[in-house]
Amino acid sequence: MIEILFLGTGASIPSRERAMPCVAVRCGTDIALFDCGEGSQRQMMVSPFSFMKIKGIFITHMHGDHFLGLPGLLQTMGLSGRKDKLTVCGPKGMSAALDSIFSVCEGNIGYELDIREAEHGLSVEFGGFSVSAFRTDHTAESFGYKLSEKETRGRFNKEKAIKLGLSPGPDFSKLQNSETVKGVTPEMVMGPPRPGCNLVYSGDTSPCGELSDAAAGVDALIHESTFSDRESGLAADHKHSTSVQAAETAKACGCRALFLIHISNRYDNKGEIEEEAKAVFGNTFAPDDMDMYKVSKDSVRRV
Repeated sequence: MIEILFLGTGASIPSRERAMPCVAVRCGTDIALFDCGEGSQRQMMVSPFSFMKIKGIFITHMHGDHFLGLPGLLQTMGLSGRKDKLTVCGPKGMSAALDSIFSVCEGNIGYELDIREAEHGLSVEFGGFSVSAFRTDHTAESFGYKLSEKETRGRFNKEKAIKLGLSPGPDFSKLQNSETVKGVTPEMVMGPPRPGCNLVYSGDTSPCGELSDAAAGVDALIHESTFSDRESGLAADHKHSTSVQAAETAKACGCRALFLIHISNRYDNKGEIEEEAKAVFGNTFAPDDMDMYKVSKDSVRRV
């Protein structure tokens, strides 16, 4: 199961209702952060997530609304006593930008930064999940990211174990730790491994094959929807997507759920955007800032 917290769902400039793009995904207790617009650290402070649990931050491109919250967040983590290494991944130029910012604001953060330059196919491994990068089609060098939760061990069949002569307690613990007990192997009482959930975060992009390939069959697609379908010309000019294009991608890819973010504040009512997409792909959500969803292989639900 993964938990998705929408910290910022707006586009380009903030509004009273929508902060700049930032989505936190929690697997167990570990968090991956996708984009980090202005104000992201404060959004986390008033959320149920802790920024001290972030293992990796993934920046899609170097436009300010996706990046300018990062230096402040990194510095706040240091001031809050962070010692654990942090992975930061983004396009070429991000490392130089951080160096420049910290050189003029005395930004000694006090913990190790593992900065990775994104490239198509790059994969970063964490304890319970991995994140891989793929190219997208925007006005600046841009990447989307796919998060894949690692599979978990199968369910333990307690009744079967007892029938095979084992007792609750140490016998059960050893079997679940892959040990053979009294001739009973784990395979005899453990179900098959359970696949983890996965999601794709598009960043800013016009529809493209790399995004469609990455999103094939995913449990959740978090897709930008800067424009309504009636502004498809503007979307093409600025290499963004419309609500309908996002829905068409979700439908073609066989996704389970579509989440629309990066919605322009020209739309006072995001319901218009959501309804356009729902007409193409029914299981569509247009979350508000601070909305949280739990995604499992059984359900997608707001919490």
